[in-house]
Amino acid sequence: MEATGGTALSICSVLFFFFTEASSEFIHIPTLVHHGIEGKSLLLSVETHFSLDEVEIQGTWSHTRPSGTRATLVTFTKESTITDMMYRNHLIFREPNVSLHIRKLNPEDEGDYTLDLNIEFHNKTGLVIKEKRTVHVTVDVPVASPVIEKKPMNAVVEDKANVTLSCSVERGSRVVFEWLRDNVPLGYADRYHFSEDNSTLFISPVRKEDKGIYRCVARNPVSPGRHSRAVEVNVYYGPYNLEVNSGQGLRTGEVFTINPGELVFFECQADSNPPNSYVWISKSRNATKVITEGPRLEVLSYRLAQTEKYLCRAFNNVTQKQDEAQFTLVVASLGPGKEKQSQGGSSVSPLAAITVCSLFVIGFMLLFFLRRTCHPKRVLMSIYNRPLSEQKRPHRSGHEDATEDFGIYEFVSIPGKMESAQASCRSLARLESVQDMHTTIYDVIRNVPETPSHSLLK
Repeated sequence: MEATGGTALSICSVLFFFFTEASSEFIHIPTLVHHGIEGKSLLLSVETHFSLDEVEIQGTWSHTRPSGTRATLVTFTKESTITDMMYRNHLIFREPNVSLHIRKLNPEDEGDYTLDLNIEFHNKTGLVIKEKRTVHVTVDVPVASPVIEKKPMNAVVEDKANVTLSCSVERGSRVVFEWLRDNVPLGYADRYHFSEDNSTLFISPVRKEDKGIYRCVARNPVSPGRHSRAVEVNVYYGPYNLEVNSGQGLRTGEVFTINPGELVFFECQADSNPPNSYVWISKSRNATKVITEGPRLEVLSYRLAQTEKYLCRAFNNVTQKQDEAQFTLVVASLGPGKEKQSQGGSSVSPLAAITVCSLFVIGFMLLFFLRRTCHPKRVLMSIYNRPLSEQKRPHRSGHEDATEDFGIYEFVSIPGKMESAQASCRSLARLESVQDMHTTIYDVIRNVPETPSHSLLK
């Protein structure tokens, strides 16, 4: 009995090993997970590694939905196929090929598809191989344009209200949502609260920086990002950063100094939504008086008998918040150019600039005139280079002694003006009075002959 039991166990072990190895050889499914798109077809491909002439097959395709309900789609053999009436127009199955083709996917086609296949070999009587494979199918629905709903619909007051933004799509599967403010992705903050799928944004409490244009973006694996229409979140806030400024006078801290008799304008500004209402108040030791309303104040300095203090008060009628800015007004003579210094730099008076330019032009003209008329360098050089003998020689007309005119003449033409000191000492002695320097100067090279002999007299 023990030997018989051991033999049976060995046979079962061999058969289990044989079946396991055969299972990995006779059938193969390339893809066990499929991501389909709604409206598109999908093929659940199966590869068989056996010859149909040598076997008999019998199998089924079944569908198990995510809810757990199970239905048999196709029952088949090598020669015939029976398709469920509900799926006849939805499936394609052609024996002996065991692959299943789904015509047009819809969300109800999601789930697990199981192939049960029995293979009986002709040459091995009684040998039946059982194969079972499961394929998971998801159906992605393209995303429709998202829509935002805002609560409350109207503007809200900072630090007193909350805002809820909800984004939804009519169609789409596995949708991922993203939020934008003024076309910039919205980061995480302590006041921002998101739902699990990110489709809802809850802001509590609302602040000034939450003001802007909001959009949501919806996408999934088969659809690019789809943007919703813009929704504005309007937040009432302020006043913030109240300042008093003036384009006139000299400012030192909170003190404005202006010239006597000057008309001065002051501007009061603050960051606020909606715009603030402004009140100007004059303060003295004995009383406080409202001067005017609005962002602009006009002050006539000649009406100020002494230093006065003023106050600008900004009030937001919606937020019920206010802010104040004080300053002191002093009337004193600033002197020329002081007003411009209050603007951040000094400038040269136009009259002073014109005066300096005029003096420069007059000086240049005088220097040019003196140079043209006197020529001090030319006069000094002429006196210095003149020979002493010529300076002492008496004036002669040139006709006293004709023998001195005898000789060889050379004509030299000198363009431009010619100083008397540049001519030869003999030929220019008589030309000291010549002023036209463009005249040709005759340089006389004397060659006086000896005293004539008596034979020539004869």
